[in-house]
Amino acid sequence: MTAVETTVERAVPAPATGRATSAPALARHLITLTRPGHWVKNLLAVPLALVDAPVWNGPTLLRTGWAVVAFTLASSLIYVVNDIADRRLDRAHPVKRHRPIAAGLVPLPAAWLLAAGLAGLLAVTVLAGPAMSWWPLLAYLALSAAYSRRLKHLPLLDICVIATGFVLRVLQGYAAAGGQPSGLLLTAVFTGCLVLVLGKRRAELSSAGVTHRPALAGYNVLLADHLLGLNASLAAATGLFYLHMEAPIDPYRPVVLAVAVPLGLLAAFRYLQSVLVLRLGGDPIRALLRDRMIVTSAVLIGTTLAVAEVAARYPELLRWMDK
Repeated sequence: MTAVETTVERAVPAPATGRATSAPALARHLITLTRPGHWVKNLLAVPLALVDAPVWNGPTLLRTGWAVVAFTLASSLIYVVNDIADRRLDRAHPVKRHRPIAAGLVPLPAAWLLAAGLAGLLAVTVLAGPAMSWWPLLAYLALSAAYSRRLKHLPLLDICVIATGFVLRVLQGYAAAGGQPSGLLLTAVFTGCLVLVLGKRRAELSSAGVTHRPALAGYNVLLADHLLGLNASLAAATGLFYLHMEAPIDPYRPVVLAVAVPLGLLAAFRYLQSVLVLRLGGDPIRALLRDRMIVTSAVLIGTTLAVAEVAARYPELLRWMDK
C-alpha cells in the first residue's frame, strides 16, 4: 500500500558523494523509488477478482489489466511521496537509510518531478482507459495520504490501513471484472495481509527498534506473536470457507479442497517458521517469493484452482477432449 508496507530493497552502500553523479545513475535511482519489486502485489491482488467474474472475455481481461496498470502507478506515486516525507526517519533505519532520497542519491526536486509525472500518467490512465468504477483506486489514494500524514503513527490502526490497501486492490479488480465481491475472499485477503505486515513489525521490533517508526512503541514481540496466530487462523479459515462455499468450481470442489487444504497449511506453516524461527519477516515479499516450498505450494494450488474453474465454466472443453 505505502512505502512502509514491505521493504524489498537491497542494503547497498551509498556513494560517498551522497548524491547521483550522472544522468544514468539518477535514472536508476528514480526507478528504484517506484519500487519495481512491489509491482507483483498489484499483479497478484487485482486479478484475484477474476475468479468471481461472470464471464471471461477480451473486454473483461482488458479492464482487469488496465486496473493493474493504474494501481501500479498509484502505488508507485505513494512510495515516492512517502519516501520524500519519511526521509529523516528512514536515515535512522539500518536498511531504509539506503533508499535513494534518504541516502542523498536523488535530490528533492527530482523526486517531486517524478511524483508529478506519475500523477499525470495515472490521471491519463484513468481518464483514457475503459469505462469502469474507479472508487477503490480513489479510496486507496485518500487512505494512503491519511496514512502518510497521521495514521502510520497509530499502533494497530497502521497495520489495518495497510491491509485495507490490498482489499481495495481486489475491489478494483471486481469493479473491472464485473463480479459480485465475496465477503469471505475479502476477509481472507485482509487477514492474510495482516499476517505479512505483523511479520514485518515483529522483525523490526527485534532488530531496528522504534526510532524510525513511532507506531512500534505500541507493540511488543508477544503482542505481535498473538496477533500473528489470530490472523493466520482467520486467513486460513475464511480462505477455506470461500473454496468450500462460494468459489465457482463445482463439480470439482472436492479435488480443489484435497489439494488446497494440505498445501495451503504447509505454506502458512512455512511462512510462520520463516518469521518466528528463521527471522526473515523483515522482507515479506522476498520471504514469500524466494521460498521454494511456499512458491511451489502456491503454484500447485493456483493451477488446480484455475483448471477446476475453467472446467466448471466451459464443460464443453472436456467433452471436446473426450472425442
